Amino acid sequence: KTESGKRKTIMDTLLSILAVIFGVVGCIGCIVPVLPGVALAYAGYVCLYFCSYAEISVAWLIVFGVLTAIVSVLDYILPSYMTKKFGGSKAGERGAMAGVLAGFIFGPVGIILGPFIGAVLFEWIHYKRQERSNKSNALKDPNPHSALHQSLRAGFGSFVGLLFGTIMKLICSGMMIYYFIKALI
Repeated sequence: KTESGKRKTIMDTLLSILAVIFGVVGCIGCIVPVLPGVALAYAGYVCLYFCSYAEISVAWLIVFGVLTAIVSVLDYILPSYMTKKFGGSKAGERGAMAGVLAGFIFGPVGIILGPFIGAVLFEWIHYKRQERSNKSNALKDPNPHSALHQSLRAGFGSFVGLLFGTIMKLICSGMMIYYFIKALI
């Protein structure tokens, strides 16, 4: 082999190893919230693109780049959005978003429970303030547990949003891994 051929082989080997590492860690990151799963899987796909033997088109590279960006943004927005869809107020939405951000401090468990706790807490505070400001017609429901019930519904909505985000990340990363393997074979 020539010197340039040896360098090319070494570079292809290093890029392939990086691609596999990024792909595996990316798939794990789709479930473990601390890791940016889809972005890591995409980094692996990009590494594979630069290998001389892989047949990956620029079009697929762009498609997966756009999908990665969309899924990454939606992953942060969905808990707040689903809180609203489950009947939460703006306070519950803000609580879910605050929970997502605060969850990073506490690692994977915090990121999973943060949106739920944030939505429940902010929603409950919102309803309690409403009760105090207008005792007679705060909730239009004489049931004293309705504030807690509504707060838990909003929290459940944030959890559903987190679940949808995880499923989206797994699907997107799975598609990249499929085309990754296809390019290697």
